[in-house]
Amino acid sequence: MRRLTSTVVVVAGDGAGDVVAGLDGLHNVRAIPRGERGPAEVTELAGRSAATYVVHDADPLAGVAAAWTGFFDGTEPVGGLEVAIEAALGELRADRLTLPDYYLVLDPDGMPETWRHWWLGVLAGAAPVRVVPVPASSSAVAQELGRLMAGRWWPADLETWLRALPRMLPDRAGLPTGSAGTVVA
Repeated sequence: MRRLTSTVVVVAGDGAGDVVAGLDGLHNVRAIPRGERGPAEVTELAGRSAATYVVHDADPLAGVAAAWTGFFDGTEPVGGLEVAIEAALGELRADRLTLPDYYLVLDPDGMPETWRHWWLGVLAGAAPVRVVPVPASSSAVAQELGRLMAGRWWPADLETWLRALPRMLPDRAGLPTGSAGTVVA
């Protein structure tokens, strides 16, 4: 699975497209609001950019996130999470999608609980400094770009990590103990 030369930042949460659009014109930032584009098209555009930062709102794990939250909220059909995981893995393996360097999550305190656990538990537990909560404004996101810290990358064994998601409980996700984030089968 490839990584791009620019620092890729996904803005996630309500109003993400507007926040990304508000970054247009910043020095060394290529803002790509998703709009009508698919995630693979946004990934292709990001890969052609020479900007220091490429910021977009086309989360490559959006399908997995929706299926995971639906699984634990009881709204996802049986097997839906597993299908979403395999679809994401296929797209990542084919280099049609890439994981971003960072997720900037807009106003997580205002999100439904299971979604907050996805962002600040599941994803932040996998790569703590790569998931950053920010206020929902273009200026807050622009300020945060200059403060992003280096840290552990996403799990090296992405397939095992993603396939373990059905066993990762929302209120336990991201906890530091080895087995605390998972359900014992």
